[in-house]
Amino acid sequence: MPRLGTGIGWRPEIADAVEGMPGIDWVEAVSENLCPGHLPESLVRLRERGVTVVPHGVSLGLGGAERPDPGRLAALAERAEALGSPLVTEHIAFVRAGGPLTASRRLEAGHLLPVPRTRDALDVLCENVRIAQDALPVPLAVENIAALLAWPGEEMTEGQFLYELADRTGVRLLIDVANLHTNHVNRGEDPAEALGDLPLEAIAYVHVAGGFERDGVWHDSHAHPVAQPVLDILTDLASRVAPPGVLLERDENFPAAGELEGEVAAIRTAVEKGRATGAPAVGSRAATPPRPGPARAATGAGDAVRQRLALDQTALLSALVAGTPAPEGFDRVRLGVQARALAAKRADVVAKVAPELPVFLGAGYRTAFLSYARRRPMTGGYRRDALDFAEWLLRDGRVPDGAVRREVRQWWLEREGPVPRSRRPGVRWARATGRALLRR
Repeated sequence: MPRLGTGIGWRPEIADAVEGMPGIDWVEAVSENLCPGHLPESLVRLRERGVTVVPHGVSLGLGGAERPDPGRLAALAERAEALGSPLVTEHIAFVRAGGPLTASRRLEAGHLLPVPRTRDALDVLCENVRIAQDALPVPLAVENIAALLAWPGEEMTEGQFLYELADRTGVRLLIDVANLHTNHVNRGEDPAEALGDLPLEAIAYVHVAGGFERDGVWHDSHAHPVAQPVLDILTDLASRVAPPGVLLERDENFPAAGELEGEVAAIRTAVEKGRATGAPAVGSRAATPPRPGPARAATGAGDAVRQRLALDQTALLSALVAGTPAPEGFDRVRLGVQARALAAKRADVVAKVAPELPVFLGAGYRTAFLSYARRRPMTGGYRRDALDFAEWLLRDGRVPDGAVRREVRQWWLEREGPVPRSRRPGVRWARATGRALLRR
């Protein structure tokens, strides 16, 4: 695994700041936001300077009950090749449920959701990871995610789950120390214990990000400064192993370049502090843990196992995005927190995908979107979600007659078909005819 050094998540909003930031050895870019044939000029310039670029996927859903979609795998592979990347990364999460395995409509979460730490889920995840490894031209590393809720009846700790995943598949691990802190606050899990259970030699690199606490729940926002407890976990990790790379993630609420540089400097300091210690932190477990219980034979997950997982994940996702009853054993309060977080995430991303809608609706955009999302699950990605939201506004009379309604209607008509309305032959003919008539 290559030595990456210190990096930062590349985002279009901070492209200039990243290019001008001293001491940046590598960057990570969200794979789904890149077009291989039309890479952002900023990334091209960074590559020409010798800066490594790693594509970071968010939509494979390796922890889902279905096998990975070949088209999504091909897209991730294409981006790795276009960027000359030494590896690609994804998440240990599910992002959609339903479909043929459950004979129900497919639901999209719009965000990363935790998989149950059970033997069934591990079998499915291991097979999905192997499928992805076979389809990718470079090594794969997978990331532990932050969780607002816990599955009932889990059979392993996070460290044990990750250890066995790496042991059975040889996959590399992307360890997010901010997510370890999130799970400490939200689920009572000891980050030192999780680190003690990990196969440290499998770590590809480390994520560091900010968040905030509200009503006893930690939200992994990627929009706030990195908290000291997160840096302390990074120091603990660096005292056990020299991480090949460490990267700052920031996705929203971007500060000035100087503040970003300060956060990167704090990350370097935390790593150096851990290396100087050179021994496990007090209370941590041995760096080479005993292996968890005996693993199942690596023969792949059978259809019955996948169907059981599919039913469980569909029931949970339906409760979160469609308002169906909470599955037995889940904390209903935490389900409500997660449901609101998913709806807020949808509102934020739709505002980026379709920036005209918040302009048309003004201060009423967020209230209207959350009302729409309460009972209308996302079924086809964020662009489809934006169109469905606009159609809902028009159909249900949520936009009064007048200029705003005309703007929303025109926006929707322009985009609701496979070809923009202004480029359709019939529309062009009608407009040309209209202009000719006006000239008479």
